[in-house]
Amino acid sequence: MPQRKWTAEQKMAIVMEGLRGHTKLAEICRQHGISQNQYYLWRDQFLEGAKVRLAGNKPAPGSDQAKIKELERIIGRQTITIEILKKIQDLPET
Repeated sequence: MPQRKWTAEQKMAIVMEGLRGHTKLAEICRQHGISQNQYYLWRDQFLEGAKVRLAGNKPAPGSDQAKIKELERIIGRQTITIEILKKIQDLPET
């Protein structure tokens, strides 16, 4: 059976369903086709993320992606500058 890809929203909904406590965890996991270990992993990630945000820190994954894009932009600009300088140096003296 191939692994299923769960979106963040789907994982959050499943975790919230378990945290509400209206349905037994075994039933929730059976309905969604996940193991209880998977549920507990998602729950722990969910609670850790909530703790980080409540402490006023930015979430790591989004900020990492933004930082990567910014660094790629800087590298691109520097590459162009280097190429221009190389061409200027190769020009014959007049």
